[in-house]
Amino acid sequence: MDLGLKNRVYVVTGATRGLGNAAARELVADGAKVVITGREEKNVAEAAAALGPNAVGVVADNADASAPARLIAAAREHFGGFDGILVSVGGPAPGFAADNTDEQWQAAFESVFLGAVRLARASAAELRAGGVVGFVLSGSVHEPIPGLTISNGLRPGLAGFAKSLADELGPRGIRVVGLLPARIDTDRVRELDGMSADPEATRAENEARIPLRRYGLPEEFGRTAAFLLSPAASYLTGVMLPVDGGMRHGF
Repeated sequence: MDLGLKNRVYVVTGATRGLGNAAARELVADGAKVVITGREEKNVAEAAAALGPNAVGVVADNADASAPARLIAAAREHFGGFDGILVSVGGPAPGFAADNTDEQWQAAFESVFLGAVRLARASAAELRAGGVVGFVLSGSVHEPIPGLTISNGLRPGLAGFAKSLADELGPRGIRVVGLLPARIDTDRVRELDGMSADPEATRAENEARIPLRRYGLPEEFGRTAAFLLSPAASYLTGVMLPVDGGMRHGF
């Protein structure tokens, strides 16, 4: 199946590793060109080099108010266009309600929530019909995850923003989509498992709750993201798609 990604240009934030990187890899593999971001210059340069000539790296923090304009300009400068964005960001600090500080909440709000809103608004202003705004969210949109209170507080609100944006941009032919990963085998998930007294037992317990009985592979998430961002998904908007091996049992 041809996804129609050849020579389309996307910005993918937080793409030096993890889910953002997985999405960028699959976009490039299907012929797209990407501008990827990260906060560390060395990591950005290495990730862009690994993706090849159809990728360029820009050092940027999602919390930086100047980032959206810089990233869209980079897409146009390097590749001559801008067809969409996938907003991904490292997960906020873990912890329970009694443990997380005001500073942790504020930092997470700036990067996870407000940064994503700014990136989406700036992209919406620049995109034409056929463009797409995507968000990497979390299964916590539907069900809180123990020990991730900040994420539980912010991700559902961002999903609500994304749904509102889909309604507003639909008449212009611009789509808005969200991905809700659960246990994808990334550094972040391994770090969270590693915080337990018995990481192997924690992983086994989580796998037992997943109908497919395993964690997802990053490339499985990446392929799903590439499809949702592609013209092949042209009649999908406002959708919040679980990428979780069936872990969410509700409809």
